[in-house]
Amino acid sequence: MTQAPMNDASELADVRLLGLSTSAFRHASAHHDELFREFALIRGGGPSDSLNVPARLLALLDELDQRFGSFSVGPSSEIEAAVARGDETVDVTYRVPPETREAVIRLSELLTRADEFCRQGDLLTVAPPPDAVAFRNWFLREFAVQIAGAPPTPWAEYKADTTV
Repeated sequence: MTQAPMNDASELADVRLLGLSTSAFRHASAHHDELFREFALIRGGGPSDSLNVPARLLALLDELDQRFGSFSVGPSSEIEAAVARGDETVDVTYRVPPETREAVIRLSELLTRADEFCRQGDLLTVAPPPDAVAFRNWFLREFAVQIAGAPPTPWAEYKADTTV
């Protein structure tokens, strides 16, 4: 894969996650980790036509990590520190290249399809609970809409406006 050239700081977009719930983050992360451990096992078993979404999802995650992983180091540390302190919420800012928008939209679509695999019993991982899906949708949505120029929506406001 060809790696995109690194953008200079003037080309980066700020994505502000306001009122990120540390408990919702931990809950959504636990499901995410379980799902991706299973995907890694699937990928290790070779190609499978019936499970091409997990393979495509892992490929996208590899791409995201290679191209954009360095942009999440600071915010991830801030979230981990907030969790360790026992903070209920934390505000974090990601500075990311504009092309992150398309990647998170693709990731969201693939995760939604992976959820369906879980619900149908095609994977061992159980489908994520609605609150974890809502948090994931908010998290990824914030990247897509803020890079496009919209203001941030705090987690509590999004959650209040969304049926969970």
